[in-house]
Amino acid sequence: MNDLMEKVVALCKRRGFIYPGSEIYGGLSNSWDFGPLGVELKNNIKEAWWKRFVQNREDIVGLDAALIMNPKVWEASGHVANFTDPLKECKKCHGRFRADHLKDETCPSCGAKDSFTEEKVFNLMFKTFIGPAEESANVAYFRPETAQAIFVDFKNILDTMRVRVPFGIAQVGKAFRNEITPGNFLFRVREFEQMEIEYFFTPPKADNDWAKEFDKWVSEVHSWIKDDLGLDPKKVSEYEVPDSDRAHYSKKTIDFMFDFPFGKEELYGLAYRGDFDLKSHQESSGQNLKYRDPKTGEEFLPHVIEPSFGVDRSVLEVLLDSYFEEDGKIKLRIKPSLAPIKVAVFPLLSNKPDLVNLARKIYLDLRKIYMVVLDERGNIGGRYAAQDEIGTPFCVTVDFQSLEDVMVTVRDRDTGRQERVKIDELKNFIQEKLNGNRNRT
Repeated sequence: MNDLMEKVVALCKRRGFIYPGSEIYGGLSNSWDFGPLGVELKNNIKEAWWKRFVQNREDIVGLDAALIMNPKVWEASGHVANFTDPLKECKKCHGRFRADHLKDETCPSCGAKDSFTEEKVFNLMFKTFIGPAEESANVAYFRPETAQAIFVDFKNILDTMRVRVPFGIAQVGKAFRNEITPGNFLFRVREFEQMEIEYFFTPPKADNDWAKEFDKWVSEVHSWIKDDLGLDPKKVSEYEVPDSDRAHYSKKTIDFMFDFPFGKEELYGLAYRGDFDLKSHQESSGQNLKYRDPKTGEEFLPHVIEPSFGVDRSVLEVLLDSYFEEDGKIKLRIKPSLAPIKVAVFPLLSNKPDLVNLARKIYLDLRKIYMVVLDERGNIGGRYAAQDEIGTPFCVTVDFQSLEDVMVTVRDRDTGRQERVKIDELKNFIQEKLNGNRNRT
C-alpha cells in the first residue's frame, strides 16, 4: 500500500473516521464501518450534493427507493445477463482474480506461473431469497446500482410531480456488488453508496443535440469537484471509455479520473444511456412509459444522461487530498463546509470554573447550529493539534480576558490566524466564513 494511503488509513482508525468492519471477529474482506467523524463527513458530502443538484435546481426531484426490487427489473435492464466480470482462479493457492486486471499469467498472491484456470464469467449481483424457502421462484437481488429504480418509478413521478422534459430524478442510496477483488481501502468495496441522477430530455434529432446536453453535465461534474468538494482540479482528468469497455446500455461514457496514490483511477462517471432503460422496462412490463408533450401532444420515450457519483470514493478523495504534514504534525485541510466538526471550544484552563462555564455556554449555543466539541484536556497547543488532525476549521478559546471584554479568540485552521470576536457575534462570524465557500489556500 502507498505511504499516503497507509497514513490516511491509520489516521481514520485512530481518530474515529473509519474502522475495519467486524473487526473483533477478524474482519470481513474490505468492509468498512464509518465511525463518528466518518459518518459526519459522509453526511456532509451527501447533503452538499443534494443541495447542489436537487434543492438549488428547479428541474430535478428526489427519490429513495427499495434496495430489493422485483427480479424482473434486473432481467429487463440486462444485469442478469450482462453485469459480469471475467474470473480466473489460481490452481495452487485458489485465489480468484479479475482476468482483465492480471498483467500476465503470474498469480499476484503466491507467484505461481501459468497456474490459472480457464476464464469464467462471474455475475456481480448479490443473490438472496424472498420468504422462508430458498427456491428459484423466490430469488431476488440486492440492487447493484440505484439507477433502475428511477426508471421503474418514472411513470409515478410523471403522474404526481407535474415535471416537464427536460428534468432529472436524483437518488442517494446503497448498492451492492460482489467484487472479485475489492481493495485500496474505500475505493473498491462490495457495499457502497451512490449519488445518481437520470436526466431526461427530448430524443435528439442529431448527435450534436445530445452532445450539448452531455457537455453541460461534464461542466457540472467538474464544478462539483472543485467548488463543493474543494479538491485540486489538477488531479482530475477525463477519460472517454472505448466502445469495447462501455456498459451495455451506454452510447458514450466519460470517466472522471483522480490521481489516487495507487494510480489514476475512476472517480465518477457520466453516461449517455439513450432510451435503452425506459424502452426495456416498457417492453418487459407492458406499461406505457412514454412522456406526452403538453404543448404538442407528441408521445416519446425520453433519452437519458446519467452522472454517477460514489459517496465512498468521494470520502476517500477528500481525505487523501486534504492530508498534509507540517513540522511533523498532521493537518486535514478539508473544505470547512464539509468538515465533520465545524468548531472546537476550549477554556484556557480546565481548573478555572468561570472559564469552563463560559466555554460550555458558548458550546451549547453553537451546537444548536453546528457539530461542535468542547475540549478541556491538556494545553492549548495540544488541543489545536488534535483538532487539526480531524480537520476542524475553527477553534474558539475562552481566556481570562473573555470574562472582562466578552470576546473570544478564534483560530483559523489553515492560516493559523487568530482573531478576537465578540461572543454575541460569534455565530455570524463562523457562518460568514463557511458561506464564503472557501477552498484551501
